[in-house]
Amino acid sequence: MPDVSYGEWCSSGVVQQPGAGHKEDLMAKNWIAGATKDKGVLHRHLGVPAGEKIPASTLAKATRSSNPTIRKEANLAKTLKSLHRKAR
Repeated sequence: MPDVSYGEWCSSGVVQQPGAGHKEDLMAKNWIAGATKDKGVLHRHLGVPAGEKIPASTLAKATRSSNPTIRKEANLAKTLKSLHRKAR
């Protein structure tokens, strides 16, 4: 590795400037906050009342929906559900 005083080497061998990637680190850290802006939208799309849990069968059907928005919301719900279970 050559001696580079103006940046650091990353794993791919590309020189990065000091402080580079800071915004991406913050975005990766808080990705859930950005992904869940509209609370309850999946409940409304699936016709499930806001206070009730979405049944697993309904969520599974929603992941195979022809509507890409519903499909993405359902996949996000499954991801967040698995994160919640791992935290226990």
